[in-house]
Amino acid sequence: MAKLTKARIDVAKYAGKTYTGKDGRVRHGDCILWDGGNGGMRGLGLRIHPSGRKTFILKYRTRNQRRRQLVIGEFGTLTLVQARRRARRKLVKISDGEDPLADRRKAARAEAVAQLAERYLVRHAEPKKRPKSVEEDRRMLRLHVIPRLGHRKVEDVDRRDIADLHHAMRATPYAANRVLSLLSKMFSLAEKWGIRADGSNPCRHVERFREERRERYLSAEELGSLAEALATVEREGKIGPHAVAAVRLLLLTGCRLREILGLRWEDVDLRARLLRLRSSKTGPKLVYLSAPAREVLSNIPRTEGFLYVVEGRNPSAPRADLTKPWRRIRILAQLEDVRIHDLRHTHAAVGAGLGLSLPMLGRLLGHTQPVTTARYAHLAVDPMHEAADRIGAELAAAMSGGEKASVAQLVRRRA
Repeated sequence: MAKLTKARIDVAKYAGKTYTGKDGRVRHGDCILWDGGNGGMRGLGLRIHPSGRKTFILKYRTRNQRRRQLVIGEFGTLTLVQARRRARRKLVKISDGEDPLADRRKAARAEAVAQLAERYLVRHAEPKKRPKSVEEDRRMLRLHVIPRLGHRKVEDVDRRDIADLHHAMRATPYAANRVLSLLSKMFSLAEKWGIRADGSNPCRHVERFREERRERYLSAEELGSLAEALATVEREGKIGPHAVAAVRLLLLTGCRLREILGLRWEDVDLRARLLRLRSSKTGPKLVYLSAPAREVLSNIPRTEGFLYVVEGRNPSAPRADLTKPWRRIRILAQLEDVRIHDLRHTHAAVGAGLGLSLPMLGRLLGHTQPVTTARYAHLAVDPMHEAADRIGAELAAAMSGGEKASVAQLVRRRA
């Protein structure tokens, strides 16, 4: 067996057997020239295809004695010298117990980010998250993740890829941070599912954009405008009674929109003055009902066969949203910058202003983390300042010789 040379490769032609298979199709047998003899490399060969194309291959045995043939590269792209060097490097790895062909096949079967996204939705999001959250995950994947990373292999995505995607969304920092959180969860699950190596999450150390928290509370005057607008649309019948009641309940309970829209009549316990929510953003929780909230619930019209307090078109499904009625209400009340979630903020702000402790306020709102409630701390009444104001009012009244001044007028105006 003569070793391969460039001259021998240049003149070599396909000399394999050609035959017809049982299916009637023409088959071509192998035609391989091996790099044998003095100076050659054992296991290296040149496969000649019927078309005339020539490729270098490497024949080897794995540690468990399985026979393998690995394509090294195409002649013309690689010279014979380069092919021998590449084959030598492969043989070193093989002697260490590696299997280059198995690694290549594994890489070819490796999951792409688009496949990981679908796996994430089916195995994690759909069984464990609320439908609205799953819908939002799908939207972020469709608009931001798949177009940029969908074709990439999961194991090939690195920190730079994630940082570039995050930076590309810098005009919408809130959305960029939500996409980053979604990707971080997906790649953490990829590690758990054995698709990536442990501790390799590429989202680590990608710094999130600073988010300006928007705190909007309705003033007493704005609350009056809202009440008047609700009474007007209710009286004129421009908005259904269930939508009007939903807005009132959002303000009077401090609940989230999904909690009110998903409220079933069987969850309402007026005798115990409670809503027993089976599902919320933070899990099951109790909502304590004030007298005005109980009055709203008592006056909501009920239709036989409808399961939900805020009725929609489907008797057995919750109403989808309050977008249209809320837009009409806030325009009429001249509160066009107020989001429906600001009603929850207003409920909390009033509680803080009344001097409720932050732990108690947190329980009323269903917060699981004290830091979430702490945003209202600056609205709480400072008892030391209030005491000083009361004493000052008494002294001022005594010194003026007039009637006792109204404490409410002298106490500092609270934010």
